[in-house]
Amino acid sequence: MNFILRILLTALAVVILAKFLPGVEVAGYVTAIIVAIVLAILNLLVKPILVLFTLPVTILTLGLFLLVINAIIILLADAFVGGFAVNGFLIALLFSLLLSLFQSILFSLLGKD
Repeated sequence: MNFILRILLTALAVVILAKFLPGVEVAGYVTAIIVAIVLAILNLLVKPILVLFTLPVTILTLGLFLLVINAIIILLADAFVGGFAVNGFLIALLFSLLLSLFQSILFSLLGKD
C-alpha cells in the first residue's frame, strides 16, 4: 500500500512541477502516474548500473555527478513515456532536483516504511 501512495505522491509532484517549470509538459494525470512508475523502474534497474560505471567521476566530484545521473534518468523517462516532455538537459537537472525535494517532503508525511 505504501508503494502505491509513493507512486501517487510522485505523480502529484510531477504534475505540480510541470505546471510551474517551463520546458516540462505532462499530458494528464494518467501520464503523470505512468511517469512515476517508469521513474521507479528506471531508478531500480538503470540507476545502479550508471552509478557503478561512473563511480570514479562520482568520487572525484564528491557525489555531485549523481545529479547528472538523475537528470539522465529523467531524460530516459522522457524517451519512454509519450505525453511527457522535458526540453533539454538543464531543465531535466532542475526538474530532478525539485522532484527529489518534493518527494522528500511528501514522503516524510507518510512516516516510516
